[in-house]
Amino acid sequence: MSDEPQIRILLAKLGLDGHDRGLKVVARILRDAGMEVIYLGLRQTTDSIVAAAEQEDADAIGLSMHNAGHMTLAPAMVKAVNDAELDCPVIVGGIVPDQDVQPLLDAGVAVVLGPGASAEEVAQSVRDAVAAVNS
Repeated sequence: MSDEPQIRILLAKLGLDGHDRGLKVVARILRDAGMEVIYLGLRQTTDSIVAAAEQEDADAIGLSMHNAGHMTLAPAMVKAVNDAELDCPVIVGGIVPDQDVQPLLDAGVAVVLGPGASAEEVAQSVRDAVAAVNS
């Protein structure tokens, strides 16, 4: 057993996107990687995600994006996290065109993972994002 504290990641679908199968797969991947997963599910708002992250003492927030709203919703989530003064990286996964990855990173998203990301890459990206905030 590792001496490192268990990472607590909050996963949610921000906005009106009604597809959560991929996020449920990611939840299992992260659970199997030893993380504690807090799953909020569908149709969350930035306010509900921030409130849950505060209440659950989350180390990271993972958003699943499949509705083409990532260029509006992800920066809004980063702003809400910053406004709440949470030390909580925002990680975005899902259907994000390659040309949108750098603008999302520039907007403060910690990591952007596309459909081709392996389970190991997903888990390691979360670990790295949390470590960067805690260093």
